[in-house]
Parts: sequence; C-alpha cells; structure tokens
Amino acid sequence: RVKILTQAWRVYVDDKEVKFANKEFELLLFLATNPNIVFSKPTLLDRIWGLDCFGDVATVTVHINRIREKIEEDSSNPKFIETVWGAGYRFKI
Repeated sequence: RVKILTQAWRVYVDDKEVKFANKEFELLLFLATNPNIVFSKPTLLDRIWGLDCFGDVATVTVHINRIREKIEEDSSNPKFIETVWGAGYRFKI
C-alpha cells in the first residue's frame, strides 16, 4: 500500500504519488527503515533535524500528523505510524 522510492525521493500510496516536504520524507523514511522500533520525539528531532535545529519536540508531532494524513486511510486510527504513549513513535510492518 505504501511504497517509498528512496533514490527518487518519491512516495506512492495505493499506486498514486503523494508529495512530501523534505523533512516529512526523511522522517517517514527513517521510521520505515527502522520498523517496529520505538523512537522518542527527542531522538527523532535529533536524527532528522540534527544539531542545527532550534525547534522543539512539537515539530516532530506536527510532521507525524502530516505524514499520517498522507499515508493513512484513517489518520485518527493509524495502521503504519503508531503512537506508543509516553515513549514515542514506531512504524509497524
């Protein structure tokens, strides 16, 4: 259902291309290439935005929500990116 073409920086959902901002793509790719591992918001902020980031962990939440809206059938009941309450997020396969 979700296909990520890493070399082309493209994402397809049900064979339809969906446009992603760079950080959205990087976050999705990071989670998808590390399936079933829970990452905290601070860890994701560090891994995706790096040391140059002046934002806070709310940035991660906003980006996760945007990704869910693009790849999930029902973003309020996600099948791919799961919230692990009190711990972070994981990509389920």
